[in-house]
This record gives sequence, structure tokens and C-alpha cells, in this order.
Amino acid sequence: MTIEPGIYKHSKKGNLYKVHFVAKHSETLEDLVIYEALYENGMSKFWARPIAMFTDEVMIDGKKVPRFLFVKKS
Repeated sequence: MTIEPGIYKHSKKGNLYKVHFVAKHSETLEDLVIYEALYENGMSKFWARPIAMFTDEVMIDGKKVPRFLFVKKS
């Protein structure tokens, strides 16, 4: 699966993130999406999530929607 770099919105929280690239886990070779919080977050500015989780669907108001929605190219 291909993830396009750009700005994404978290479907549940509404926060915006900037996807930088997809990297490989050094031990498992699993694809990880490397992204940056575009809001004030005291825990961390940069995050990594397995591509399967990033592209997964979540239930909101009884509907399945993508966990992250592509907003625009950055």
C-alpha cells in the first residue's frame, strides 16, 4: 500500500498531522508511517505507526471511516 506524503486529519480527534514518509522497521521490515503532529503535543512531535494501522478503518457514529483522511499535499 502507498501512503502519499501530505497533511492528514485524524477522523476521531480531528487533529492534523504531516506524513513525511514510510520507513521500514529494522527487525521485522514492517512498513511504518512516519508523521508529525501539527498541534501542540507535550508527549512527542513525531510518531510512527504501522501502515496497516494508519490505513485502517474506525467506527464513528456507527459508520466505518478511514482512521486518517488525506487533506492535501504539503
